[in-house]
Amino acid sequence: FGKKTDKNGDYIRKWLPQFKNFPTSYIYEPWTAPIQVQKKAGVIIGKDYPEPIVDHKIISKSNMGRMKAAYNEHKAQEAVAAAATKKPSKRARTK
Repeated sequence: FGKKTDKNGDYIRKWLPQFKNFPTSYIYEPWTAPIQVQKKAGVIIGKDYPEPIVDHKIISKSNMGRMKAAYNEHKAQEAVAAAATKKPSKRARTK
């Protein structure tokens, strides 16, 4: 979300001042910056700032799969509830 709304990383630089000199190209994923870039900016990932807790690409895919499964389950439950409350047709009642 931040990459789209704050391309320069101003919000990150404001609230994480240690990243004020970090290159914009790495501001949203500083752990991907080469060590020379980290040293030049004065922030070593794993020393001055923690390493990522999860791999965002993997977790994102996993979460999207879970959301899809939850959505499908919800739709199935709605269909069952709708079928249960549906009135039988006149034809079905006369038999």
